[in-house]
Amino acid sequence: MYKSVIRPLFFLFDPEKIHHFTFSLIKILSKIPGIPFIFRSLFQINDKKLERNLFGLTFKNPVGLAAGFDKNAVLYNELANFGFGFIEIGTVTPKAQEGNPKKRIFRLKSDKGLINRMGFNNGGLEVAIEKLKKNKGKVIIGGNIGKNTDTMPENYTKDYLACFVALHPYVDYFVLNVSCPNVGSHAKLTDKDYLIELITAVQNSNKTFSKQKPILLKIAPDLNNIQLDEVIEIVAETKIDGVIASNTSVNREGLIASKEQLEAIGNGGLSGKPISDRSTKVIKYLAEKSNKSFPIIGVGGIHTAADALEKMKAGADLVQIYTGFIYEGPALVKKINKAVLKQLS
Repeated sequence: MYKSVIRPLFFLFDPEKIHHFTFSLIKILSKIPGIPFIFRSLFQINDKKLERNLFGLTFKNPVGLAAGFDKNAVLYNELANFGFGFIEIGTVTPKAQEGNPKKRIFRLKSDKGLINRMGFNNGGLEVAIEKLKKNKGKVIIGGNIGKNTDTMPENYTKDYLACFVALHPYVDYFVLNVSCPNVGSHAKLTDKDYLIELITAVQNSNKTFSKQKPILLKIAPDLNNIQLDEVIEIVAETKIDGVIASNTSVNREGLIASKEQLEAIGNGGLSGKPISDRSTKVIKYLAEKSNKSFPIIGVGGIHTAADALEKMKAGADLVQIYTGFIYEGPALVKKINKAVLKQLS
């Protein structure tokens, strides 16, 4: 029903507007007695075999919702009913910001992809915290954190630390988002020495809390092997808890969309089916070159259960969906979990 009726209807409208409409619709429906139970009955699989234990956390299944979908932690309690093993909120920045000018998200229907240049639009720390105080404990929550667009390079670390300290009581793990292509110049965020400095600063802050939280690094799918070797070195040196591979891509190779369509859209991060192979190759390289010495969360172009299994085979311990959730609908989560169970039997 989703792909035959709901998606064609939704795709008639602007992607950002339909995103907000969908949020409101799920929020309203979830307040109707019995509807959350129906969602859980349709989409959840509860089986101990699906559990994954990573960096001190027990995930009830390996399928998560990637950051960017629920930026302000508005809908995570309701989205938990759709069978996710974990949900990542954000990217959260210290101060609220509007992000880039609209229109800023575009569908590539023929490619089953999206291009976005949202620019870390979010309500800031205070809004996220107020929403996270309403956590019903249904699902593991990750906090994806970043810097404000107008922050000067010498203050980048302060932004990350501000988010880390404020969100620490409210999330189960953290993701340092240093790879989003939509936040202006971020050359410093790809510099190995600075990344070690940033990670170390956040880890030192982590030690001041009685209960430390796992910290992960989110990387781009466009890194070459030399840069990926640097990522492995960074993980080895800092002992950061894991890596998320990968963010959106600036590469436009191999798209069905016409050159004219892409020029009209302009810059932004590409997600969805077109980056599936790229993100899988990054996962495979990191896993093999590091001798699987750290956990990897695989994300990028997962539209089918086979896509998810391919990433796990490449070395991903967990997977996340975003664009696939939009194109394929909430049944995708259950399909992946059923496929994982089938492999285990």
